[in-house]
Amino acid sequence: METTSAGSAKSPGTLRAAPARIALVGVHGFGAHHLQNLERLSSEGVVDLVAVADPNPPAPGTLPPSTAVHSDLDELLGGGHQPDVIIVATPIQTHAPLALSVLASSADLYLEKPPVASMSDFIRLQEAAATAGRSVQIGFQSLGSHALTALEKLASGEPSAELPGIGTLKGITATGRWVRDRAYYKRSRWAGRRSLGGVDVVDGVATNPLAHAIATALHIAGARTAKDLATVETDLYRANDIEADDTSVIRMRTVDGLPITCALTLCATESVEPYVTLHGTEGTAVFHYTEDRVTVRTEAGEMAHTFGREDLTENLLHHLSHGTALLSPLDESGAFMRVLEAIRTAEAPALIPPQYVEWVGVGEQAHAVIHGIEEILERAARAHATFSELGLPWARKDATAEPLFGARSDSPSAVFRAGDALEPELSPRPYLHPVTTPSGIVVTEHMPVDHVWHLGAGFALQDVNGSNFWGGRSYRRAAGKYMDLRDHGRIKVNGVRREEDKTTLDLHWLAADGPLLLEEQRSYQRTLLDSNTWRLDIQTQFTAVVDVSLGSPGSHGAAGSGYGGFFWRLPTNDSPRVFSATAEGEAAVHGSVAPWLAWSGEFDGGPATLVFAAPAESADPWFVRCSEYPAVGSALAWDTAVELAAGTSLTRTNTVWISDGTLGVEAIEELVRRDGI
Repeated sequence: METTSAGSAKSPGTLRAAPARIALVGVHGFGAHHLQNLERLSSEGVVDLVAVADPNPPAPGTLPPSTAVHSDLDELLGGGHQPDVIIVATPIQTHAPLALSVLASSADLYLEKPPVASMSDFIRLQEAAATAGRSVQIGFQSLGSHALTALEKLASGEPSAELPGIGTLKGITATGRWVRDRAYYKRSRWAGRRSLGGVDVVDGVATNPLAHAIATALHIAGARTAKDLATVETDLYRANDIEADDTSVIRMRTVDGLPITCALTLCATESVEPYVTLHGTEGTAVFHYTEDRVTVRTEAGEMAHTFGREDLTENLLHHLSHGTALLSPLDESGAFMRVLEAIRTAEAPALIPPQYVEWVGVGEQAHAVIHGIEEILERAARAHATFSELGLPWARKDATAEPLFGARSDSPSAVFRAGDALEPELSPRPYLHPVTTPSGIVVTEHMPVDHVWHLGAGFALQDVNGSNFWGGRSYRRAAGKYMDLRDHGRIKVNGVRREEDKTTLDLHWLAADGPLLLEEQRSYQRTLLDSNTWRLDIQTQFTAVVDVSLGSPGSHGAAGSGYGGFFWRLPTNDSPRVFSATAEGEAAVHGSVAPWLAWSGEFDGGPATLVFAAPAESADPWFVRCSEYPAVGSALAWDTAVELAAGTSLTRTNTVWISDGTLGVEAIEELVRRDGI
């Protein structure tokens, strides 16, 4: 069958006995890699480099004596060389006109990534390739990896010959941490530009240096065309003095609902091989695509395998001579171009303020390092969250976050987040973050890298009639372990009533399969005590819509893991001390029943103390974690599920004193007595 569109098969009648005649446009930058590769193929008798074109000619002795040198493509096409394939490895903004010129000649095309700088140019290129009956290979070299066949099997829920299965695929993430110095952005006038002289360039972290991360993730997900993606969201930033982004989150969702999140930066502490991760219900597969190495981690252990790779130039030649399928055909770059178009049309990248960036090195070799960027990227990827949603101090304001109480200049702050946009695995629900002391010290954390489903201060239960409203995996007695059941419910905000110092929420607890289980009324009351301390009273009343069982890992047999109900995740803090009036330390206070529990430590910004009062309605045990991660909770169903008949209610009131400085037992006792709790 003769070629009728980019990437379709050629007739076997096109078999060649002689070496393929190759021309290269652009011999510097990545063009130098092509020169080396063509030298290898020439030595094997596969190709004959007949001509090159570049306004800056290659150094003497770089090319074979028989290779003609031209200043541009038009001159090369007029040189009578009759190339079979022309490779274009030039600046992004030149791809479209040069590619169209190649397709108007008698040659097939190898076009470096990204294909072009806009979706309209991509469509023009597709039409030109189809009209000319020419094949177009796009230079996403990672798509030549033999690992992709195995990874696609894992993505479909099957093991491969080389790798064990990881269960049902839940999502795909890509993480890239590279270093680029000032000189990198001064190597050419188009480097780091969104446009140049009115022509699109789109030279950002996601479209050029780490474009392979996105292309590889899309390929494994089965997203080839623009229509394969339901949504594309961008969150773009820059630490360098450039127009384009150097640090970004790109979040996509396929039409089948699979989330794909790419968290990328050129402002890392050091360059690390980028990787794509497949997250399954029974394990993960991490693909270091520059090394063709896959590491699978399951309960059975860890296994790694390094695969081979097919060169894309050779693949194109095999396609032309034997009808072999192209590994990176033009038409299958449509999903990537959908991403590029979203970046091209997005709001200009926000500048990260200098106080969050450190410059390492001197002069042109200096490179920007964003504070904590490695952990930030990991959090974004694991939670499928943007930098804005993480609430980073340098990120754009999250439109879904709003003050909990009315604005008062003398008031400490608490930010309310409805949680609607959270991934299902996090059990979407409302919560508070950040909550601060009177001096502004942040004493909550959300979406931490160790447990991304820990969400500031709020209420959550791991089991309500079999639905997980906590996030993460569910513990089941029969299995004797935590299991990834994809059983997550959500708590939806049905109404909000605000006063100056009080906010009341009407909430609906919706099961994993949709039905309403609980109605909840939750109120937050603020009391300003003095310049160092304020009090937050949180009262919740659950009303069962149907007969419900409120459970925890503890009620399912996980000893000491009775968490569920009121929960407060703290940020990392130094010299933490957790204590009550009668006990000291995590081991002693965890599982105890006491009128109050305190946590003091050195937080980012200074010392602070939180005092938690037990709910007046019930002597619920305290759940405490200190050594593994910092958190305090009041356990509603410590080791036995709470049963609520339809129409009946349950109430819990939790009080938290939030104070600057370090408080001891005597000061805390006085505080509790003063407030009569």
